[in-house]
Amino acid sequence: MNTTNTGKMQYHFSILALLSIFFFFIRVGFADDNTVKFDENYVITWGNDHVLSLNQDTEIQLSMDKSSGAGFGSKLSYGTGFFNMRMKLPDKDSAGVVTAYYLTSKGKKHDELDFEFLGNREGKPISLQTNVFAGGVGNREQRVILWFDPSADFHNYRILWNQHQIVFYVDDIPIRVFKNNTNIGVGYPSQAMKIEVSLWDGDSWATDGGQTKINWSMAPFKAHFQGFDISGCPKTNSNNNNNNNEDCFLPEHWWNSEKYWTLDSKQKTDLKNVRKKYMNYDYCSNRNRYPVSPPECLINS
Repeated sequence: MNTTNTGKMQYHFSILALLSIFFFFIRVGFADDNTVKFDENYVITWGNDHVLSLNQDTEIQLSMDKSSGAGFGSKLSYGTGFFNMRMKLPDKDSAGVVTAYYLTSKGKKHDELDFEFLGNREGKPISLQTNVFAGGVGNREQRVILWFDPSADFHNYRILWNQHQIVFYVDDIPIRVFKNNTNIGVGYPSQAMKIEVSLWDGDSWATDGGQTKINWSMAPFKAHFQGFDISGCPKTNSNNNNNNNEDCFLPEHWWNSEKYWTLDSKQKTDLKNVRKKYMNYDYCSNRNRYPVSPPECLINS
């Protein structure tokens, strides 16, 4: 074999090696979202006959018709974490349909962190409502109009929860911050919570205050979910003391590091833009409900 042919073979082998490395890192980069199977961390909680597993259990479809909706939840409770779910919402005419992704503890004085997607007539924007409950006290709703069609493709919806702040994200954009203001008497979620996901009938309130009803001729309504890995501090049965989450505040959990104590400058700008352009309800501005603004409002804003 002459040296020219040898050089060509070496060149082709080098190209193949580089391509192999490239595709390897692509697979690794998306491993967290696409390779964890549903039943590793989650179980169906209701509406079993309205749940469909897809893509080798890496995607779940929930459906809703007049007979039932459906839901699933995490097997474990978590004391802190940076939680993520990839979601694609029901398309077309989804008025009155609520798709929910949230963290919650149990009991009357429960803690809860909510994403609630409020469907709308075809062509009209979908509202995303967030809420924070601490010790059973909620009524902290904020709503934003999503700046894209959440039924056209999957998007990431994230909740950061540590001892310093709670941040709700759409993809990488923060849309809400709730700071730990227990020093001024404001409740802050501290109980271990499970992750819950559901698709249900919110006809009585979700769209135009309940004036726009579900168009059942469009049923079944379908929502899709991916990304079943969980970055959280698990509270197992042996250590699930809801009143003592100190082990979940340790810096060994990356979401507790100083980087996640506050937003960086870009995130602050992004949050300000969302509030200015897309927010259409904020409990802090509702003087009929709160003649005196709640104490956390000035700080959280």
